[in-house]
Amino acid sequence: MSTSPPFGLVLPSRPVLTEPLIISPTQYAFTFPAAPFFSHIVVFLLPGFTLPEGTLAGVYIQLPGPAPAFELLGSIGNSKESAIFAVKSRSTSNGISANHGILEDTMTDVDGISSMSASSASNLGTAVTVGISIEPAASLTQQLETLKDSSSTALVSARTAQPEPSPLSTKILAQRIIKNAFNFLASFAGSSGGQEVVPLKSFQDWWTKFERRIQMDPGFLEREDG
Repeated sequence: MSTSPPFGLVLPSRPVLTEPLIISPTQYAFTFPAAPFFSHIVVFLLPGFTLPEGTLAGVYIQLPGPAPAFELLGSIGNSKESAIFAVKSRSTSNGISANHGILEDTMTDVDGISSMSASSASNLGTAVTVGISIEPAASLTQQLETLKDSSSTALVSARTAQPEPSPLSTKILAQRIIKNAFNFLASFAGSSGGQEVVPLKSFQDWWTKFERRIQMDPGFLEREDG
């Protein structure tokens, strides 16, 4: 493998970066300002370069903050020479995140390799570092699978933690249907032979109206107060 840096990095609306800091023959680092705001990064192998057989290039990111640490985003290799990583943040129009300037992102490989939760950045004017490490493919693949499993577990846990609304009992539901019918039909009641009667057509009209409302708003009975 050539001693020249084999990797490039692209940030939207910024020059392409092709000269990372060489940490070791297998480790490289791109450092760039966190501002202006960016929503994607692209990491790629430069033309003419190939990785050693049985290896992949792990892509890591270090966001600025009180305790910055590198976190794994994904990987590229000879069979997949580039990857796009999307940065989804709650940001304002000027690129500064709400919540006192804290950047709370979820970074995911658009190509579907991995996903992770990023650290916060208290100062968007400081630097971001993207590290690239050439590692054994088996080891890196296992790390990415672990990240996938962790993300999936966290998502399922968040969904199951939400309390399900208690279903209404049959008795209460029946009472509310009857109340709805009574309120509608009461205005059509007439007198016959000294007794109050309701025309059959009025009941048919109520049923038609009731069915239509159920279709448009299935939960309206659950909001009834008695």
